[in-house]
Amino acid sequence: MKVTFLGTSGAIPTSERNPSALVIEREGDRLLFDCAEGTQRQMMRYNSGFDIEHIFITHLHGDHVLGLPGLLQTFEFNEREQPLTIHAPTGTRHELEQLTSVAGTNTSYPVHIRQVSDGDTVLEHREYVVRAFAVTHRTRALGYAVVEADRKGRFDREKAESELGIPPGPKYSKLHAGESVEHNGRTVEPKEVVGPARPGRRVVYTGDTRPVASTRQIAGGADLLIHDGTFTDEHSERAQQTAHSTAREAGRIASQADVKALVLTHLSSRYGGYWRSHPTEAREVFDGRVIPAEDGMTVTVPFPDSGDSVTVEEATA
Repeated sequence: MKVTFLGTSGAIPTSERNPSALVIEREGDRLLFDCAEGTQRQMMRYNSGFDIEHIFITHLHGDHVLGLPGLLQTFEFNEREQPLTIHAPTGTRHELEQLTSVAGTNTSYPVHIRQVSDGDTVLEHREYVVRAFAVTHRTRALGYAVVEADRKGRFDREKAESELGIPPGPKYSKLHAGESVEHNGRTVEPKEVVGPARPGRRVVYTGDTRPVASTRQIAGGADLLIHDGTFTDEHSERAQQTAHSTAREAGRIASQADVKALVLTHLSSRYGGYWRSHPTEAREVFDGRVIPAEDGMTVTVPFPDSGDSVTVEEATA
């Protein structure tokens, strides 16, 4: 699973940062979260891929949605046929319909707008789900968590072959799939050769928010938390006024949730290129890894039982 950051600025873009958007890719599935102005060009620039079937909007402020008309029109020009579903907070359908109509009302492909609420399972796949959770901003807003299902336990081939005398073949597949098999006059149960289920990965994206308990709850033990880190301590009052978070507040949530790694994003343009105080302040309250987001950066998330840490690749474009 990898996360490509297409836009990491606050409300105002800079020469180095586009406003909010990111793609989470998992086993060939690509999920787009937020779609600020210029997102389609960022997708080209950083090779995130255009085979998107689901877009998840955290809220309808312009720096999170103004890229939708251009992206939809590009899909149209490319003769797209497969449906596109845009997920957004309940109560925003009318505004989204007005916004997306700028790209034309008779697209070559169906566009569905689905309103979602806190606690909803927004997308259900046999191997993962996307869940919405409540955040606190100045408008209707949600965060999203991508949560993988547990994986099968490890198959003990040595025990199956040496101790139980089962040769490699179809019986291995059945046992690993949870089916018992008959061998040498007795029934062999899966638990004899298959270890306990292994946890999947969890990536949580807050969008714009104050630090809230709901983030801490859904991010409990997460492999990666992507949190609003708009301001430093110097502007903590401004963070409260605008319903954003400081880097320290994001770090505190990460610590309370015991996540493995924290990415600070939505960095205010007031800091220009001088954003190094953000990770410093977050690290003062969080012992895990703190990563300041940059446009084009890719974070790869390993399985929890792999023993590996997240890896970060800077933009090459």
